[in-house]
Amino acid sequence: MSENHEEEPGWGALSGLPGNPMMWILILGELAAFGAFLLGLCVARALDPAGFAAAQAHLHRTLAGINTLVLVTSGFLVAAAVELRRRGARARAPLAAGALLGVAFLAIKGVEYSDLFAQGFGVESDPFFRLYFLITGFHALHVVFGLVILVIVFFADSLENMETGAAFWHMLDMIWALIFPIVYLAR
Repeated sequence: MSENHEEEPGWGALSGLPGNPMMWILILGELAAFGAFLLGLCVARALDPAGFAAAQAHLHRTLAGINTLVLVTSGFLVAAAVELRRRGARARAPLAAGALLGVAFLAIKGVEYSDLFAQGFGVESDPFFRLYFLITGFHALHVVFGLVILVIVFFADSLENMETGAAFWHMLDMIWALIFPIVYLAR
């Protein structure tokens, strides 16, 4: 596939976006899925505000806040890698650092999950935790997939690959930027 999708017929509005247009189609689908999950959580919360507030009180807002900083910093490093690549420089160091922060995000999420499981909370506990584990687990799975993409990009670091991987990684940032306030903070 060529570096310039503007020359390729059939991509329409996607041709001006950085990276491979097929990634943007995937991103739009993922945004729709996460949007539906978050909307479902908001509706369920509206139907049982007291039950959701009681369950939500057991979440680790501090760990989730730290994870927000970790993921946003990771996104910054991945963006820096893309910018370096645009200038013709190798960008493996910031890309690797961004991926390592992605691993740190998953480790922190694992600590959070372990503590909730130790307290007896799981998917079967109540509607809040069912949705909580669905949404955050689905996001964590996407982070794992994003890490695989970043590893591939690390070894095949063309500008198009860097932009494509970064687009997916920034989608993860954006989704977490919605998950954090909706799941952890909103009452």
